[in-house]
Parts: sequence; structure tokens; C-alpha cells
Amino acid sequence: MDDTYQVYINRVARTTLPEAYQSQVQYIQPSPKYYRNEAGEIQPAAFPGYTVISPPWLDDDQNAGFYSRLAEYQQQVLERLEPNLVVPVPAQSFHFTLADLIWASAYRDASEDPHFEQQLHDRVAESFQKSQASIQSDKPVYWQIIGLFLRTRAIGVCLVPKDEDSYNRVVELRRMIYQNSNLIALGIEQQYNFTAHITLGYFGAGAATADRDQLAQQLIQLNEWWLETGPQDIWVHRAELRKFEDMTRYYRELNWPTVQF
Repeated sequence: MDDTYQVYINRVARTTLPEAYQSQVQYIQPSPKYYRNEAGEIQPAAFPGYTVISPPWLDDDQNAGFYSRLAEYQQQVLERLEPNLVVPVPAQSFHFTLADLIWASAYRDASEDPHFEQQLHDRVAESFQKSQASIQSDKPVYWQIIGLFLRTRAIGVCLVPKDEDSYNRVVELRRMIYQNSNLIALGIEQQYNFTAHITLGYFGAGAATADRDQLAQQLIQLNEWWLETGPQDIWVHRAELRKFEDMTRYYRELNWPTVQF
């Protein structure tokens, strides 16, 4: 299901063109992943599940400079866009998503089986083990931010691999996960074509009434501002199974599966 290297590069590059923002901004809407409580405070909504990601900034000293720069950019986005338009995710939770697994109602239904979570852990560990020979190398895996990434309910940055080897090793890990018949039996399946990204925030209530033309121009300017700073590389050195209860924190226990690139 994932693209070849060149098809991926071409597809992702098109998402950062001015006409892409002008088109996509017409469809933005508030995200259900946040809500306003009775006191008027914005709170993360319950959205539990599992994912395979690189270590979040909180646990990744190797990419501190990269994430620090990204946090600065997040502030630029918040300052330039209308108030209440974007609800920022905590910068310490920034991460590179390698493979979405299960979430929301599908997770709630599956977790009614008391054995589900241990089976999930075991089978992800199996996929990691099978992938080791093909994804590990003396050569590091680097990806770089290519520009601003707009989705219907979120905003972030999208990434492209520094070279074809970096792409192929990430895609091979995904293949080992999504083609694991034991994981498929648990209801884990690939639902999206891979687009490497890091989410900066989710659209709030302001998305319903935002001036779409003005927003498109602001996004184009924000993308140009990022490009002027030069490429920013992230070293994707490890994949980890992580659990989340909402979109603000991704956690793991010390014995949960990991694999090195």
C-alpha cells in the first residue's frame, strides 16, 4: 500500500505548494480530539489506543535540537494564525509516527478482551524481531521537514527521507507490522497511505468561522518562513510501541517492544 520512494517524494512535495493550501483550507473543521469544558477551558478528549513511533521529544536526547526548532515554529504558527484556530499539542510529545495501530472505538472494543493488550505487545515484538535484519544498518536513517502539512482537522509539518535507504527501511518496518497475520487477527490493519508528519496542533472552534482565503495566505507565508530556515533533519534511530489516552502524551513501560534502525 505504501508508495515507492520517488512516488512518495513527488506526492508529499505537492502538499506544500500554494495551491494545495488554497484548496485544502476550504475543508478544515474543528477536531473532536479537544473540547471546551464547563469552565471554558480547552481539554483533550479521550482517544485511547496504540501506535509505533520514534521516541517523543521528552525521551529523545538525540534530536533535541530538531525538536527545539520545531517548538519555535509551532509558536510562529500560533502567533500568526487567528486565536482559537489551533489547539497546540505539547511540544514534549512531538514524535515521528511510524505505524498507526489501533485507536478510539476499535481499541475500546478490542480491549474488552483481557488478553488483547498482551497479545498486541507480543505480536508487535514479533514484527520488530522479524524486521531487524532488513532495517538495521551502520548507516543512520534521516528524514527532513519539507514544509507545512495541512489536514482536515490538524496542522503539522511533513517529512521526506534524506535518501532512498532511509525511506526503504521505514517502509520495510511498516510492511513487517501490517503484513503480520497474527496482528491482523487482532484487528490491526493499515488504513492510511504513509505520509510522514509531526502534528503541531488540532483545529479548534475557530475553524468553523475562519476566513479561508486569509488563512490560505497565512499558511503560504508560514511555509515560506520555514523553508527559508533551511532543512531540519531528524534521526529516526528507534521505533517503540507506545500507548496513548489522548493526543497529549505517548507512554511506554520499560519492557515494551522496541527496535533500533
